[in-house]
Amino acid sequence: MNLHEYQAKVLLSQFGVAVPGGIKATSQQGAVEAAKAVREKGPWVVKAQVHAGGRGKAGGVKFVRTIQDVEEVAGRLLGSTLVTKQTGSQGVPVHILLIQDGVDIAKEYYLSCLVDRAKKRIVFIGSSEGGMDIEEVAAKTPEKILTVAIDPIVGIQPYQCRQLGFQMGMSKEEVSQMVKIMTGVYNTFVHKDCSLIEINPLILEKSGQLMALDAKISLDDNALYRNLDVAELRDPTQEDEREHIAHEIGLNYVALDGSIGCMVNGAGLAMATMDVIKLHGGDPANFLDVGGGATADRVARAFKLILSSDKVKAILVNIFGGIVRCDTIAEGIITAVKEVGLTLPVVVRLQGTNVEAGREMLAQSGMNIMTADDLTDAAKMAVAAAA
Repeated sequence: MNLHEYQAKVLLSQFGVAVPGGIKATSQQGAVEAAKAVREKGPWVVKAQVHAGGRGKAGGVKFVRTIQDVEEVAGRLLGSTLVTKQTGSQGVPVHILLIQDGVDIAKEYYLSCLVDRAKKRIVFIGSSEGGMDIEEVAAKTPEKILTVAIDPIVGIQPYQCRQLGFQMGMSKEEVSQMVKIMTGVYNTFVHKDCSLIEINPLILEKSGQLMALDAKISLDDNALYRNLDVAELRDPTQEDEREHIAHEIGLNYVALDGSIGCMVNGAGLAMATMDVIKLHGGDPANFLDVGGGATADRVARAFKLILSSDKVKAILVNIFGGIVRCDTIAEGIITAVKEVGLTLPVVVRLQGTNVEAGREMLAQSGMNIMTADDLTDAAKMAVAAAA
């Protein structure tokens, strides 16, 4: 789950990270009032709040000096669709703006915090080259990418913050502030179960204040149950509608661009199914894991979720019945096909608990459902059907 910039800054400030003054706005008049509340006169920065990077280059971040400019930019951005290098051609809607203090920048740095699975540690990444695409910096000047791994037993230590700050070329005064910022970021990361916190740029204001000019936070969906206050910050308008529906009904779904809809139980089996489809010349339209305790109703809803995409030309159901029984899956498939009035070809591969009962139910359903014993055969049938 991703947060908007204004939400991320509120969260970071609660843990002692300095941020510029800013107020969110959802209307043109609200933007004007927010600007006046942030400071008496310009400059301000009007920032579109979307879950995508590259906003500045796409026209979603504007530096303005007058209230009239705030009003004009807000009117142009609100209700528009912002297309950046990360959104694809469809873009994302702009419903919220952040009206931010136009600070004087002396220097820009980069700072992020994430999980390094290879090291089994929370890791900080820092660079003296802030405000740029970190991938570009890593490719052209990898020596400027600095990392610090945090021991999970003792947590972040001040000396690690000072070490990273000096390596990034900070002065003694800046390094003192860096200790507070990194400690705040780390505590936010741990206490709110984050998967990523990125501050780009981390700026040194001309007054000498080090602060997060921009901020991005991604949260671990699996831990939202113990951070309900943060879970309420989800913005469904920034998500694929089908993925949001899947989240609401407890399914793991990711939309893709292929033509073969997939319904599988288990993330590993789902990945394998997608690989086999690709191996035989097809393209999956989605990743969908119905989980180990799927009911007939849940399977039916998952089936209809797949069909909500007009790109789907065939459907492959691959179920290994362990916790979830094959006859339950078969019942869900039959229910969904009846409710939707499905005309697309469906290939079903069932193995495991109650597999014979499940196959018999499908055979006696009177519907055009093809069955396969082997995943390879099922994938070939689905690819052929989609073509």
